[in-house]
Amino acid sequence: MDELDRDGDPDSYFATNASLFTAGGIADRPSPTARRVPSGEAGSPLTITEPAREIPVHEETDVLVVGGGPAGTAAALAARRLGQRVTLVERYGALGGLSTGGLVIWIDRMTDWNGTPVIAGIGAELLDRLPEGALAGPGPELWGSTDPVHVERWRHRLSVFRDTVTRSPMIDPEWLKIVSHESLIEAGARVLLHSWVVSAITDGDDVRGAVFESKQGRRAILAKVVVDTTGDLDVVAQAGGAFVTDAKKDGTGGNVQHCVNNAFTWAGVDMRRWIDFKTNDVAGHRELMAKGREQLGFVDTPHVGWRDDVVVFMGPRLAGYSGIDVEDLSVVELESRRRMVDHLDFFRSHAPGFENAWIMLAAPEIGVRMTRRLAGEHPLDTAEWRAGARHADEVGVSPSPSQKYATISVPYGALVPERLDGLLVGGRHVASDAPTQAFMREIPQCWMTGHAAGAAAAIAVSTGARPRDVDVADVRAALRDQGAFLHETETAAAG
Repeated sequence: MDELDRDGDPDSYFATNASLFTAGGIADRPSPTARRVPSGEAGSPLTITEPAREIPVHEETDVLVVGGGPAGTAAALAARRLGQRVTLVERYGALGGLSTGGLVIWIDRMTDWNGTPVIAGIGAELLDRLPEGALAGPGPELWGSTDPVHVERWRHRLSVFRDTVTRSPMIDPEWLKIVSHESLIEAGARVLLHSWVVSAITDGDDVRGAVFESKQGRRAILAKVVVDTTGDLDVVAQAGGAFVTDAKKDGTGGNVQHCVNNAFTWAGVDMRRWIDFKTNDVAGHRELMAKGREQLGFVDTPHVGWRDDVVVFMGPRLAGYSGIDVEDLSVVELESRRRMVDHLDFFRSHAPGFENAWIMLAAPEIGVRMTRRLAGEHPLDTAEWRAGARHADEVGVSPSPSQKYATISVPYGALVPERLDGLLVGGRHVASDAPTQAFMREIPQCWMTGHAAGAAAAIAVSTGARPRDVDVADVRAALRDQGAFLHETETAAAG
């Protein structure tokens, strides 16, 4: 039972596996169940009427960035470095989003198959600012290597993809939080944490700012351009913009985009022993993982973190839940922690190197892969990038999923809503088809699209143009000045 279906019988599952919940000193716990609301209803049929009220304007700014994950951090930095007043609003108490609070500390591929760092600029800068000991991965001299010796060494540390060494390091999330925040403060951006945007301020199809809630109550921020980097396209949805969501929600067919879970880290492990066991006793490793599936009903793969005494589990993934349904999210939080305890008991008892493992952290930010995606002017399309398309309005380049394909050209139109003005998007919800979103949601691609959205927003402010009407040549020039990788203009236009 790799996935626990929310329409199944969790009480029966937990009763069968009750002994597994004793490792954390917790037993006989009631199972969580989500209250299913009939389709088309928002909840209880009861309503209340909220009286009209004046909302104070907290501030006015040039560029408002909503969401402080990788995309939002890059967007705010890019816009501020182009001279605009920038305010970033983040609902949690730290920046970095899933790369920090979500413990997605494996930064996926940033290099192409030859080892060229095609996702560069602000994302690469943040990694380069991490102190010694806060990042583990192969050096630039190995990026693109297919030498079996290097491939074998780095395969077990998630820095090898399709038998090629890549720039895909493990990072210390606490240091990335610090580096991300300090970079914004040094640049002169305003950062508001513990502030959750709850509605968009609109004038027809023009987005003019956002309303947020905090300990100070409800306040507004007015902006010339808003950048939605929430990951769930919250501002676009609040403004009445168009979006799509069409991945398989049951997690079948290998599709994990609608799976939700919390990652977790343990300390007190000896990951060198684990890697040695996994490498030199292949049959024993296979038998152990099979025993885990048989005993627990599920088992997730441990990965060495940024140091050899830290392990990260990216799952187990839970299918059939919505990342924008509060009852589903509540169920997943508890179920993920229960599975973490299951894993702790099992790995302590059976896995070499895990005898003294202890829970370091369950991710404070839930792991959501996809909810809404922008209905944009030019969605990233699988057929186009498989054919090697190079877009004249290219504002970013992504590594391709296979050596069969060229690097992927990201058009500016993927950041621009079909209808709304005064708004751009960056992050996992840029316009794309579902298969393309499977890699465009990764941390480096979020840095890349956020960087482009922030630069374009700043240029829109400085020129007075609508974001959809900015000169993309100006955006490309600004991105190059800030270290981003782009194909040559002639090559892009020829595509």
